[in-house]
Amino acid sequence: MVLPQAALKNGPTRHVALVAAVFGSALPGAAHAADGASQTLAPVVVTATRAPQPLAESIPQTSAFDEQDIADANADDALGLVALAPGVQVTRNGGPGANSGVYIRGAASSQSLVLIDGVRVESVSLGAAQLSQLMLDEIGRVEVVNGNVSALYGSNAIGGVVQIFTREGEPHPPRFAFEAEYGSYHTQRQSAGVNGALDKDGRTTFSLNVSREKTDGFSSIDPAIAPGANPNANGYLNESVAATLRHRFSDKWDAGVRFMQSNGIDSFDDAYGQPSDINEAHDRVRSASVFANGRITDNWTTHFTVAQGQDRANIEQNGVYTSRFDSENRQYTWQNDFRITDAHTLLSGYEHLDQTLDSDQFTAPDRHVNSVFAGYVGHIGANDLQANLRHDQYSDFGGANSYYLGYAYHFDAHWKASASYAASFRAPSFDDLYYPFSGNPSIQPERSHSVEAALQYASNALGVMRVTLFQTRYSNLIDYVSDGGFYYVAQNVGRAKVQGIEGSWAGHVGATDVRAGVTFQNPVDETNHEDLTRRARHFATLTVHRTIARWRVGGEWIMSGERHDYDSTLAGYGIVNLSARYDVSKSWYVTARIDNLFDKDYELAYSYNTPRRGAYITLGWHPS
Repeated sequence: MVLPQAALKNGPTRHVALVAAVFGSALPGAAHAADGASQTLAPVVVTATRAPQPLAESIPQTSAFDEQDIADANADDALGLVALAPGVQVTRNGGPGANSGVYIRGAASSQSLVLIDGVRVESVSLGAAQLSQLMLDEIGRVEVVNGNVSALYGSNAIGGVVQIFTREGEPHPPRFAFEAEYGSYHTQRQSAGVNGALDKDGRTTFSLNVSREKTDGFSSIDPAIAPGANPNANGYLNESVAATLRHRFSDKWDAGVRFMQSNGIDSFDDAYGQPSDINEAHDRVRSASVFANGRITDNWTTHFTVAQGQDRANIEQNGVYTSRFDSENRQYTWQNDFRITDAHTLLSGYEHLDQTLDSDQFTAPDRHVNSVFAGYVGHIGANDLQANLRHDQYSDFGGANSYYLGYAYHFDAHWKASASYAASFRAPSFDDLYYPFSGNPSIQPERSHSVEAALQYASNALGVMRVTLFQTRYSNLIDYVSDGGFYYVAQNVGRAKVQGIEGSWAGHVGATDVRAGVTFQNPVDETNHEDLTRRARHFATLTVHRTIARWRVGGEWIMSGERHDYDSTLAGYGIVNLSARYDVSKSWYVTARIDNLFDKDYELAYSYNTPRRGAYITLGWHPS
């Protein structure tokens, strides 16, 4: 959020360099990506194959948000940014920092994987990550892959993957930047960062960013619907830090460390409490990793990562802690990429995952997962191929296999058609297995099978336009069934199907940057013969931004149809947000934004309020 505009849009070369910096300078395919980007389209993405490729060459639907997209966004957190991706819907139980959900092509939050620099950070209790706790000030890039890619990443990637990349250091003298914001609900935000090299030759680079946001918020639950809720405003405080340090030993080897931590204190309402209750959630999301990348031979590159992801959620009521859920994911990854020729690449790897839960509500045995994976990406004339296979062996329920097979045919330099088929799974969460009176240690993973077909146009003049038909069938879904008494116990009894058509565009109209997405789907719970909870049958987003002299102006339109939410129906809505930035000088700038321009009253979750019209102004400085 604190970067100069001039540094944000430097074309394909910058994107290739950035991805090479994130994943190692010696990745096979990087040279091919650099050539392809100049002929097809930047940026380069990595999440769809675990290796660099131009966005236009990705077979799965992939969205990439770069530094300029993050600077343009009206959102402050990762959840608000991801909501602009095609096929994605989000929910919030109140204001900033509140419990939230992300639904990719109708898949639940626990069926969509969130990674920070490749590291799992989900709660092992719930099986989902807290995107609403991750501030954009610490984020350099975000990629969203729609569709079934468990064959690359294992459990939870049924709906897709959201991968967040922290900022990377760059080989120049250290440069400082900061921002200060004030706005509606007495919102205050401050962020500062420094980025550069520690030596003259740029071999040791670093990045450090810190931020703080505090808001008085608004009452999260409408007391007219829930008389037991406290009618006071529910505030939020977030303090975050991210740091990266990398040293390049040679043009073949580099190593470093990455760290990101977000601490949030969210005041929330309890619909079943007392109007005088003061409830607070103390949350932490942390990702820390040590990595090394090296080129063994001209055609063989290896990558080692040792990482830890944490999710902590502690609840306090009237000054007394009432529950504690501390999750930890310890992850060890060894990936090898083999470039057979410039047009054919193989990858293989091993991953070990240890998951633990420390809670005062129940105890659960540690989970250990051993995984092996392999993949192939190839280009034969006008044909593109992608194949992935993965086996995950769990200590608590056994093994699970997943696979992905994709094919694309290029009609010419701009048009291509693609198709894919995939099988995926979601491992039961610790709540599903062990929660008192409702957990069931004998349940098995949820399963899914997906097919999709797409038609894509890509050019440097217009960007990437894509229309995708998709279908995912879910079986063995975990549902909670009455035991005939007072309790509901987890069982593998559910079935669901989501069919739809998805349109996306990320590109330009002349000098105007455009991002658009529209989805029509039928997310059906085949067990209960009704729509899946909180999934709309149609929704869309549109963002438009343009630079005019010293001005950067733009807006967002976010629309959703009605959604089923338990025993209620949430009405459709359309929200318009505007923003404008003015460069006062080469270093100083001012940004103003208006959220919910038309002051719409709408719901993302039943009984929970959403922010009304808000205005915010930011003063920033960056090196010229």
